[in-house]
Amino acid sequence: MTSLSHAADNQPSNINYQFDFERFLEHLVDVTLRFTADTDAPSLWLPAWIPGSYLMREFARNITAVHYEILDKELSDNQIANNKNPKCYRAQKTDKHTWQLPHAKAGQTISVYYEVYCYDLSVRTAYVDQQRLYGNFTSLALAVAGQEQSSIQVSLMVPEAFFIDKNKEQVLLACGLKATHLQSDEQYLYGVQAESYHELIDYPFEIAIQEKFDFIIQDNQHQTLSHQFFLAGKHNANMGRLQQDLTRICQTYLNWLGDAPFNDYTFMTYASGQDYGGLEHINSTSLITPRRDLPRINEPTMPSSDYQRFLGLCSHEYFHAWWVKTVRPDVMLDVDLRREAFTPLLWVFEGFTSYIDDFMLQASGVIDKASYLKLLAEQINRYHQTPGRAQQSVAESSFDAWIKLYRNDENTGNAGISYYNKGALVALCLDLTLLEKSAGRYRLFDVVKAFYEQAKQNDKKRVGISSADMGTIIGQFMPLADWEDFERCYVNGVEELPLKSLLAANGIQLHSNTKETADKHVPWGMRCTETPMGLKVSKVARASAAAKAGLSAHDVIIAIDGIKADNKQLALFNDASHDIECHLFRRDELMTVKVVPKVDTDESDGLDKVFPHSISLRLAKANTDDENKINELKTESAWLDVMKGAQS
Repeated sequence: MTSLSHAADNQPSNINYQFDFERFLEHLVDVTLRFTADTDAPSLWLPAWIPGSYLMREFARNITAVHYEILDKELSDNQIANNKNPKCYRAQKTDKHTWQLPHAKAGQTISVYYEVYCYDLSVRTAYVDQQRLYGNFTSLALAVAGQEQSSIQVSLMVPEAFFIDKNKEQVLLACGLKATHLQSDEQYLYGVQAESYHELIDYPFEIAIQEKFDFIIQDNQHQTLSHQFFLAGKHNANMGRLQQDLTRICQTYLNWLGDAPFNDYTFMTYASGQDYGGLEHINSTSLITPRRDLPRINEPTMPSSDYQRFLGLCSHEYFHAWWVKTVRPDVMLDVDLRREAFTPLLWVFEGFTSYIDDFMLQASGVIDKASYLKLLAEQINRYHQTPGRAQQSVAESSFDAWIKLYRNDENTGNAGISYYNKGALVALCLDLTLLEKSAGRYRLFDVVKAFYEQAKQNDKKRVGISSADMGTIIGQFMPLADWEDFERCYVNGVEELPLKSLLAANGIQLHSNTKETADKHVPWGMRCTETPMGLKVSKVARASAAAKAGLSAHDVIIAIDGIKADNKQLALFNDASHDIECHLFRRDELMTVKVVPKVDTDESDGLDKVFPHSISLRLAKANTDDENKINELKTESAWLDVMKGAQS
């Protein structure tokens, strides 16, 4: 392993990291950390979670062992004279993500060595193999306790072996930080710098064969903001079409918000088989997408539903630069990444974003209004098909993110609601309520911009907000009493959202498809998979026919009405009005239950709400030729046409 140079004498607090990818075939990164101790027995720690993903992920589990050497100058000279190397010590672990260096003293230069196993394909951790070198520093870089604000120098060392089967010109580094690049016979060296540890961990990197394009966005002062898009992984994407659509979407955000909290922006995308996700950073986003979601060479003018999904992901993470990274929950303003940060406001940040991301696709003209209404209808259908919405408020869902959202089980849909899904619909309702209460003058976009303007007034160009702050700002745009009533019913309470009435007031009609019911795909209120043994139950909805009969998740139904159980046999009795005898295995025990498919909805705790008809949304003008009626229904909806550049 190549050694790091000593920190400059006039910068003893500088922290140096070297990440050596020599063992990429084993998915290992060898890390050398060098710093000057400012206390006896200094400690090192690693985050337990990454901002933007609210689950304790325990990144430290991928670190094998930590060793260190003391490189005090006087000691080193004596050792050199005596032809001896500094003694290597093993760090002592004091908790699950902290290591102490008991032999080190204040003022001494310490060199720390450890390896990290990197084989998680998600956007949250690190992944290393012969195809790509990807990492978040939250997974790779141990922090020096008490020196988190010190400046940092990073070297990414890529061995020549990584390039053997690649065109070197196609191997690119994607990162929101500016990088230097040096090449020798044995390795490529990429260098980056950060002002602090907390800045460093906001910049993921990827080194791989990548395609790239650039585009320019202008703010309201006509200043140009450079954007880069990197795409790794096997794909046949229409890069020209992607550049065109992303440019329109990003420009629409700047038209609305006026300026950006960044000078440049980087999209980092990896195309895979079926993986999906994204994570926001201050001037970049890391995305992973199924390659089928990328635009085809012959992509139609109106993007396919798959491609719309990818554009929605880009839009979502891009908006987070303003709405999470700049305006954020107060508990995450100066957050300790070793502990949970509980907040009831994730519905505001992820919910607002989940509403605005698709809205901006149509506001930019990339998709039309009919396509947008289809996306919105899908959100509404997911909400209606989640019985847990009657059990958990969206504020509670936010607070419980750490123990529920990322830990789905067979009862998740019965016990709670996603602050992404319901949060988006609460944001929609708030938007339409603001329009109503302000006589069309204000809406959700004004609330977001007001918070952003507040952030820009602060020295650090960011602001942390509380539930009380929400009331203060929203009260500027509609009567405070109306907001408090809204918050009581739909944020802290579990009342049904007034979607139908609010949409109707804005020229959008809600239609139920009586042939496409939710329970068509969830017979008896259960989800199951056909196996050679029979039908394996994965989920059972609260108050459904299956639940009332005593069927449970993980049961294997082997016979229905005396015939081997399969999907066709189940479909025959989906709407039966008499008892159906089912034989099943629960674990290794044979059981018999009787199912009554047609449950009396008057006694079913609202089963009709659990499995409503699938709905669709349409502009009112699509259903009438009466011009007066069209005007009454506000067909030319101010709601959909709010953004500059919106197209019909």
